[in-house]
Amino acid sequence: MRTPALLLACLLSSALPAAPEKVEMAGYLLVPTERVPENYNAGFSIYAAAWPLLNQYPGHRFQTGLFGTWMHPQYPKDAKPKDLYNDIEGGLGWWRDTRFPTTTPKFIMGGVGVNFYDIANGPAYGRGTWEDPRGLYGVAQLTPWLLFPLDGLNLKQGANGELFGYGYLPMPFAQAKAKTEGKDVPTGDNCWTLFLSSANFKGPVCFFTPNFWARAALRNPAVAGQMLDSRGSDPNKHFQMETQYVPAAQAKDDKGETYARVAPTSFPVGADGTTVVLHRLMCYDRSALYDGVKAWFEGGPAASGAINPAGAYLQSFKPNGGSTWSIYKQGTKREAKPGLAWKDFATPHAPDPSTYGYKWNEGLVTRAGGLVTLPQYYRFGPGGKNGKWTPIKAAEVPAATGLTQMSFEPPKEKPQAARETQPGAQTTWKIPGPKAGPFQAFLGDGSVVTYYWYRFADQPALLNADLTPAEREALQAKVEKLHRTWTKDRDYLPPPTVGKLAAIDPALVLTPPKGLEVGYVPIATRQELLPGKK
Repeated sequence: MRTPALLLACLLSSALPAAPEKVEMAGYLLVPTERVPENYNAGFSIYAAAWPLLNQYPGHRFQTGLFGTWMHPQYPKDAKPKDLYNDIEGGLGWWRDTRFPTTTPKFIMGGVGVNFYDIANGPAYGRGTWEDPRGLYGVAQLTPWLLFPLDGLNLKQGANGELFGYGYLPMPFAQAKAKTEGKDVPTGDNCWTLFLSSANFKGPVCFFTPNFWARAALRNPAVAGQMLDSRGSDPNKHFQMETQYVPAAQAKDDKGETYARVAPTSFPVGADGTTVVLHRLMCYDRSALYDGVKAWFEGGPAASGAINPAGAYLQSFKPNGGSTWSIYKQGTKREAKPGLAWKDFATPHAPDPSTYGYKWNEGLVTRAGGLVTLPQYYRFGPGGKNGKWTPIKAAEVPAATGLTQMSFEPPKEKPQAARETQPGAQTTWKIPGPKAGPFQAFLGDGSVVTYYWYRFADQPALLNADLTPAEREALQAKVEKLHRTWTKDRDYLPPPTVGKLAAIDPALVLTPPKGLEVGYVPIATRQELLPGKK
């Protein structure tokens, strides 16, 4: 026989709703563009909005990019090799391996070798270990005026819709080679160089070494000549926002209907109520930059570094677009994911051919602080192949689901370990070694970066790039020309015609030490949390 206390406990437990089940929101926001003529195969540039997608960092399971693209090699029509993925992606966002995240996005380079075996995200930042580097030496530092941290390039904290300009163009630094690391497979001469356009730094930053791509042919000679070291860029790229995980929860009411709630997710919004996410997509041929710089390096007049408009193509947006965002349980197969009625609250908007964003259904979103917060609540119902999530207001969510009472608290995580480069006295970090340092930069993400000044040709990335001493010295001479002539405070990429530029963390914008102004570059060797930071 049950006691009164036990009976009361049973009655109360049966009346309480079950705790909402953890699920996730993910998918792609698709951006339609016009096609570009195939001869514009010498890189691209874009301006992408930077903003805090979530109102609090949800832990290291969080991974999403903001709007960006994937630059693949160009192949003849109908002759694309099978099972040969390689590209430059990255961009603005948050990644599971980000050690020191905040709600402000960071930027990574995202060079992907064949089928993700090698990945290079920046100088000394990539895949593998120092015993088995698979991208850690894939990027060489070029500029003396900007430090690239080991955890990705920081924007100034608080970015809220400003435009971050970046792009990749080939530069004539290297020579093609018939052999790669002594083997009879070729290495191309493309040095895909990252250019930035921000409020406090403009110009070339660093580049992927040709060896980063070509070393895949040591494992499989059939891929030689098929990667970005040897091929131009495909100008017809996808522009999307790839979201891999946003926290969400779902629950049933007492009628068996399913509801969901998503962690507060926001987009930047202007005074006119519209949002800009991408601007000024440009594609280039070699006359845009490469030809003029090559002539300069060969004894001709100095190249300014500014894009030659005659070699540039402005790619137009189409005034539509779509979404594959969905709410689902982890492990759900792609073909079984239900749709989310994105267009119920977001309408694609192209105010001019060079600008893309959204208008919002003011009845379903909220605006505050320069951000529009998307609907948090959804009801599952019929629609599409697998059903559809339709946005609703909080008042329409049955109390029995428990969704309106819950919150998305970040998980408790241990402080992240430091990132550091290869230790030991007999490594390319120490032989021949730096010319000055150590120095420290204190960043807005709560971390401190230790860095040194290396002679450009003696930086570890180039010592591990399959270059002879003579080849490295030839590179040194070219880069010294750049350092003397190309400053950080003038336009290289075509500037934006709307909005404001985002700023890089000011602690990363450097002045070289006296005597090291030309021919030397800053290289990060360690990044760690400051004491008391999480």
